[in-house]
Amino acid sequence: MTGRQRERRHRRTGAAVVAAGVMAGVGLGAGGCAGGDAVAGDAPGGDAVVELHRAADRLVEAGSSKARTSMEMATGGTRVTIRGAGVYDYRKRMGQLRVLLPQDPAGATERRPITELLAPGALFMKNRGAGVPPDKWVRVDIRTLSDGNLVTGGATDPFAAAEVLRGTRSAKFVGRTEVAGTGVRHFRGTADLGAAARKASEGNKEALQAAAKGFATAEVPFDVYLDDDGRIRKVRHRFSFVGGQQKSPVAVASVTLLYDFGASARVRLPDADDIYAGKIAEE
Repeated sequence: MTGRQRERRHRRTGAAVVAAGVMAGVGLGAGGCAGGDAVAGDAPGGDAVVELHRAADRLVEAGSSKARTSMEMATGGTRVTIRGAGVYDYRKRMGQLRVLLPQDPAGATERRPITELLAPGALFMKNRGAGVPPDKWVRVDIRTLSDGNLVTGGATDPFAAAEVLRGTRSAKFVGRTEVAGTGVRHFRGTADLGAAARKASEGNKEALQAAAKGFATAEVPFDVYLDDDGRIRKVRHRFSFVGGQQKSPVAVASVTLLYDFGASARVRLPDADDIYAGKIAEE
């Protein structure tokens, strides 16, 4: 088998790799997100919808930050939370997260953290997949993921989370509060993934287009907290998947917390020789 054949084979298995490993124990299938209603409203000093459309641009101006993520899934009586932490460079659209998987239901199996490298159009994972050598990376083409990697990777790409807000259709200013000791303005609204894709950066355009087509509805309810410079300090998206092996909906809440703006965020992508192109067994 040639190197190109192995790469094509790897790309075909990429989506299954993430879904089988990061979402282990939940059984998410390809499905959609259930939307919600939001009331149009104005924020002090300007229109809420317009400001949220610009929130991703404020992150680019900030340059970089540290990030913490959590993704909680619930179906039936099972509730699973996946957590991550790392850094992100908004100008290069690149980040690195250390993602912690939950233990198995019996609590007997210790799962190694997965290192995820986020780049335009691609997700790289280390310590992922049965049969993958420990020194190799798995590469997934985000265009092959029906959710645009908003959910499947177990952590929403921080800049993709911000660019979802470019599709804000309606929003209201809830009030002032604090996030991690920083004064913020709380907004609640609904975004449309199709509209977000049309306005997104080149790196996220195809991913959000895939999500808009892959979900049952393109509407995404959210809560977002902006500091006085218009930068996102916290954003929470809510999804609900149906389909696959699940007969009942799987509720998903994705939370991204951004802080320490300007922090060093050097991300080095793997060399071609370090990317695994063989068969990946499901766990």
